Amino acid sequence: MIVNVALSYGGRDEEITEELISQNLDTAGQPDPDFIIRTSGEQRLSNFLPWQAIYSELYFPKVYWPDFDKTQLDIAILEFQSRQRRLGK
Repeated sequence: MIVNVALSYGGRDEEITEELISQNLDTAGQPDPDFIIRTSGEQRLSNFLPWQAIYSELYFPKVYWPDFDKTQLDIAILEFQSRQRRLGK
């Protein structure tokens, strides 16, 4: 037996906007990060702020978190300052 069922639904029927998504995140009201430092040299974000990090500059020093001191932070800041941010352009 074949049954035909008409379903009136489409994913594009939803009124979803960037603003709606941003307003419903745990970080709602907070600015997106400009710079993300991932210590240990791992070159991945591991699902860290996937929506908010889209235009963030990423930095992967090969030093573990306990050893990330003021000198390492100074190096990271200099690295960030040397970059030309295009924000997706």
